[in-house]
Amino acid sequence: MPNYTDGNTITCGIIGNPVRHTMSPLIHNSLADMTETNLVYVPFEVAEGGLKNAVRGAYELGIKGMNVTVPYKSDVLSFLKYIDPLADSIGAVNTLVRDEALGGYRGYNTDMTGLYRAMQKEGIELEGETVVILGAGGVARPTAHLCIQKGASKVYILNRTLEKAVAIADEVGDTRVIPMDIKDYRQVLLSEKSFFAIQCTSVGLFPDVNSAVIEDEEFYRHVHAALDVVYKPLETKFLKLSKAAGAKVFSGLKMLLYQGLDAYELWNADLGIRISDEQADRVYRSLIMEVSGTRNIILEGFMGSGKTTVSDILSERLDLDILDTDSAIVSTEGRSINDIFATDGEEAFRDMETDLLKTIVSDHWRDMVISLGGGLPLREENRKLLKEAGKVVFLKASPEKVYERIKGDDSRPLLRTEDPLSKIRQLQEERAGRYEDAADIVVDTDGKDPEAVASEIISILGI
Repeated sequence: MPNYTDGNTITCGIIGNPVRHTMSPLIHNSLADMTETNLVYVPFEVAEGGLKNAVRGAYELGIKGMNVTVPYKSDVLSFLKYIDPLADSIGAVNTLVRDEALGGYRGYNTDMTGLYRAMQKEGIELEGETVVILGAGGVARPTAHLCIQKGASKVYILNRTLEKAVAIADEVGDTRVIPMDIKDYRQVLLSEKSFFAIQCTSVGLFPDVNSAVIEDEEFYRHVHAALDVVYKPLETKFLKLSKAAGAKVFSGLKMLLYQGLDAYELWNADLGIRISDEQADRVYRSLIMEVSGTRNIILEGFMGSGKTTVSDILSERLDLDILDTDSAIVSTEGRSINDIFATDGEEAFRDMETDLLKTIVSDHWRDMVISLGGGLPLREENRKLLKEAGKVVFLKASPEKVYERIKGDDSRPLLRTEDPLSKIRQLQEERAGRYEDAADIVVDTDGKDPEAVASEIISILGI
């Protein structure tokens, strides 16, 4: 959602290498739009050896705030005017805040404050908690610091290389941190009836979606809550095993969300901006759609399949804009579909549909429910474009149900025949294969009211 920019536009961004994959612009530009703040957020890829000049250059250019990602979260500390105590204890910074009085940037670690905020939103308090951290890499280290600082009673660090777990325990310098070889995890089960498990390895990350660092079901019977820092896929095998054992589970996508919210509030503290739960939920939904490849929810199906009604319900429930391709073309052309067919012919109308799809894809339209005209998916080119535009849901309906819904509607040029039911059967037979080819999801609408259809779609997409 592009923001209007002018001479007063605030610029923020992210530095790292690589950064082209980052979803941070989605978070911050969405927040700018929601809070009506004249701010834009862009990624800056910094080459090796260029960090010092990048930080200084950002300040000289008036950039208000920056996120920092790999590989610079520790190296950036040398170029800051102030480091927040939490970030200093962890030895890593991911958020820079401009400070005119100091003539540079202050550094914070909103990865950890965001992680803690995400935990609290899920009803998890670290005070007195037993925590089991799986892994001893870049995320495990600050997580262990956070757990101890927030009062955890014990923090087990389980890792395949014991020396790395020991190094974190030594750095934290607290006897509550217990390093262990991960193959000895059963010792934890003998000592602890219940614990909060945080999965900090890359195991389970796409495409390795069928693996978990521990797969023993007995382990998961002791897990009352579980967080996986991996968020692609949204539900890793680790989370599935935890959920099946009855644990409360949440994805690392919540951590990504709340570190972004904390950073945004730091940058805009002078404006008194605080992000509401409702705004946070909207951004999180956009993140889910992006991670799942949904971007937009696209409804296809034969005329009378319920696309318009279901679109309205999805839009209301998910707070998404609606685009009806037929209505968009009618609005652009200033004439009805009947008039376009009569004057220019069906092929010209199909060209208009293709042009609209190309615009949706090339201009990166997102966070919409798009209802397609019945004939739009028939072209192979259109089906390819639909795959890029979002998740396509085929609303399937029997010929009899379609006829019942649309009989008496004379606005549909393809049904001007003496036997519309036979025409519906014929057209459905011709189109069914191409609808299924375009679809990511098929939902049978017979015997279901539109509310139930919408609920099924939301459940399948995990939104």
